[in-house]
Amino acid sequence: MSHDPRTPPLVSLLAGGAAGAIEGFSTYPFEFAKTRVQLREKKGQPTPRNPFKVVGQVYTEEGLRALYKGCSALVIGSVAKDGIRFLSFDTIKENFKDAETGTLTPLRNLTAGMASGVVASIFAVTPTERVKTALIDDARNDKRFTSNLQAIKLILKEDGFLGLYRGFAGTTLKQAGATAMRMGTYNILKDYEKTRDIAQTTLTNFVNGSIAGTITTLTTQPFDTIKTRCQSAKGASTVEAFNSVIADYGVRGFWKGTTMRLGRTVFSGGILFTAYEWMVAIINPIYKREVI
Repeated sequence: MSHDPRTPPLVSLLAGGAAGAIEGFSTYPFEFAKTRVQLREKKGQPTPRNPFKVVGQVYTEEGLRALYKGCSALVIGSVAKDGIRFLSFDTIKENFKDAETGTLTPLRNLTAGMASGVVASIFAVTPTERVKTALIDDARNDKRFTSNLQAIKLILKEDGFLGLYRGFAGTTLKQAGATAMRMGTYNILKDYEKTRDIAQTTLTNFVNGSIAGTITTLTTQPFDTIKTRCQSAKGASTVEAFNSVIADYGVRGFWKGTTMRLGRTVFSGGILFTAYEWMVAIINPIYKREVI
């Protein structure tokens, strides 16, 4: 995350969207396997407990393309999600800064992240996650969905507009918590490094992002599991999703898919923030030249 107060909102939006697309596509097989593990097992066909086996099994039986089922929905969602998330975070962060020092306290960092997560959930994350999850679930069962557009049409036909917002509560809780932890932790680390005169390089950006991703995963996994159950092909309410996890696995079930999600977020956090810093460095001079 750039700390340059002169970074224009449009640059934050474009850089965040581009970073989200890069991160979403490059780490999608991890997301695919995590989602498969969290969904309810089909009778007689138990899902392997080890998410890495899911990747191998799907690759062997269905090929590489199957591992990217629903990827376009996630990438489109990531462009919108991370564009909105970085834009809203940068905007909120500027209003939260101390007038004299120009810095944020750890609590204000987390609060700014939480607010931007709610905004992203409303305008981008919930509907795109719903389509992505439904596509992954449908591919292993009924196979009614042939594309993103056809899936959206069918969901709208069967459940109406609110069908695209299945799992809104779980998604918003996850996004609020995840963005607070990810953005907040990343900026706290950068502020700390500035006080120690630690150079901000690609490596430090990647490490900071990976640490932020790890903390995010461990603290928000239950919300992610509930969200996935809500957004299956048939859909479920938050209460139904919660009860189904307890019935299937007990309390430990809320951390189902943690290994795979952790594997993804360690890399995705590093990739996301590194790509964002790169894109800001590329876009900002072009934007200033065109405006001036």
